[in-house]
Amino acid sequence: MLPDSPRYLASVGRTEEAHELLTLLRKDKHTSAEIDREYLEIITTAKYSKPSSPLQFAKILCGKGGEKGTNLGRRAWLCIWLQIMASWTGITAVTAYAPVLLEQAEYTKIQIAGLAGGVNTVGILGTIISAQIIDRLGRRACLMGGSVVLFAVNLVAGAVYEASYHHPEDVKAYAPAAVTMLFLFNLGYAATWGTVAFLIPTEIFPSDLRAQGNGFGITGWAIGVGMTTLVNPIMFGHLFSRSYFLLAGLNLIWIPIVFLFYPETRNRSLESIEALFSTTSPFHWRMEQAYKLHGDVLASHGVTKNETHDVPKSASTTSQGEPEYSTAIMA
Repeated sequence: MLPDSPRYLASVGRTEEAHELLTLLRKDKHTSAEIDREYLEIITTAKYSKPSSPLQFAKILCGKGGEKGTNLGRRAWLCIWLQIMASWTGITAVTAYAPVLLEQAEYTKIQIAGLAGGVNTVGILGTIISAQIIDRLGRRACLMGGSVVLFAVNLVAGAVYEASYHHPEDVKAYAPAAVTMLFLFNLGYAATWGTVAFLIPTEIFPSDLRAQGNGFGITGWAIGVGMTTLVNPIMFGHLFSRSYFLLAGLNLIWIPIVFLFYPETRNRSLESIEALFSTTSPFHWRMEQAYKLHGDVLASHGVTKNETHDVPKSASTTSQGEPEYSTAIMA
């Protein structure tokens, strides 16, 4: 039931199928002209793609992979650190460590099992929310806004647990508020960091290296989750509920890091995103300037208007009468 992607089809020369599938995917929200343009970007870029190899993974991390000016090393480290930051928002403290926290709140074993399962399951609702906001607000806004939400939830959770720690006779009175914070945290995380941190690595790498890009993201995820899972028992064992204040502070730190170094990929084709990394500057405003200069994929590859092109005949003319594009370069 899962088709090959249009970019894969184009990379192996099955351009007709690529256009048909792209039209099927885009027809509800895009005009024929927009679909044709994206199709031309795909087949134009596919001409210059090269097969990747496992050795490239190590080379990219060392900053030696890819052609000059592609800055693949910077992209790889952006993916890795994004997932490490996501792990240190406090998500593992909520999911892996939730049963311990619930036990401290004096819930029964059955209640703990049910609530811990509910904390993990509420993430489904969060991903539904993410699907509605991620393209409207943008990746950067979701990450920074998510950090603000998680900062506030961690702060309140820390205060509630701290109050119950100093007033053990009232622990049952504080328990509902503590549990509410666990649910709100997982909801906020799933709606922002939990989706965007896995999405960006697949978007900021060239089409022929998207698998490696996703690999760098998973590498960061493994490092971050492994680190926090090991540290959480030690951290909570020494800091107790104050650990939440530490996690709240980390969420504040992630905001300027995202603002400074992570580009916006919303409503941009995978091919045009290459322009964001054509500058050696790591700052997002420099990347935006580079995008304005080089973001037109067709123009940068010499594809001109009002010439014959190889878009399938069934879709080569637009209902709006807009200029068509030539892929004479493809010959």
